[in-house]
Amino acid sequence: MSADAPAGLGRKPAAAARVREPVLPNGEFPFSQANFRVISGIMMAEAGISLGEGKANLVYSRLAKRLRRLGLADFDSYCRLVEAPDGEAERQAMIAALTTNVTRFFREPHHFEHLQHRILPDLIARAKHGQRIRLWSAACSSGQEPYSIGLTLLSVMPDAAQFDIRVLATDLDPNVLAAAQAGVYEASLLEPVPAALRSRWFVKAEVDEPDRFRVHETLRSLITFKKLNLIGAWPMRGTFQAIFCRNVVIYFENHTQETIWSRMLPLLDPQGALYIGHSERVTGKAEAGLTSDGITIYRPVAGRGGRT
Repeated sequence: MSADAPAGLGRKPAAAARVREPVLPNGEFPFSQANFRVISGIMMAEAGISLGEGKANLVYSRLAKRLRRLGLADFDSYCRLVEAPDGEAERQAMIAALTTNVTRFFREPHHFEHLQHRILPDLIARAKHGQRIRLWSAACSSGQEPYSIGLTLLSVMPDAAQFDIRVLATDLDPNVLAAAQAGVYEASLLEPVPAALRSRWFVKAEVDEPDRFRVHETLRSLITFKKLNLIGAWPMRGTFQAIFCRNVVIYFENHTQETIWSRMLPLLDPQGALYIGHSERVTGKAEAGLTSDGITIYRPVAGRGGRT
């Protein structure tokens, strides 16, 4: 929520002070406008996520589960907890609860087709000449995206793990990172994976769990999972030959989106590719340094990608 604008010359102060508040649900726990502002303020400050007025019901429904688990009677008590100096653990739990983690294997298939046919042939040749190859799945959620990248690589280079090729997979939520690192999925979630890749790179999780499959160790060895806040410090060194940053910046305000794209451009190899979500577009200073190479696919303009 933006702060009230000061009354200007020729404007009535009452009109300037008028703020559109979200319509709040009337449920099990008392939930006030002040509670919503506290929660949305923390989400903006710590995760860069903007919670508009239309998100009030989502906030209530997801955090009501936290209140029940913690045995709290109302959102006033919950807000005091997450605002307290020792409330870091619950702040992280709150961010995780309010972060949408919608993903699936080979989501937006044209990205992986582009990766396979336009990017990987050159990367494989470079790797076989001893070069370091890195790909980044930003906001990797529960792992389907980075594993899809790895599967695409293994489909054309089955011995990829023997070379210096790795996928960095990052996310803000430690819970989904733990699930991604475990690499165990219900059979129904593997349906988008081509049958040949599914049979080769997934194994039964347990004998008594016939409908759960674990990522093969070779595929798993290609991926490194790390916690990373996109609005915080980025400790990475060197460039990436492909960056997947999809369906995450839509939750940020415009200036934050522009900052993220501008920070990614120097990390993108001059021959690399940036893949973004179907509802997203590159804006700000980075826009001049990228050129379209397909639907929501960008390549660096000559001389603009990579660190100098």
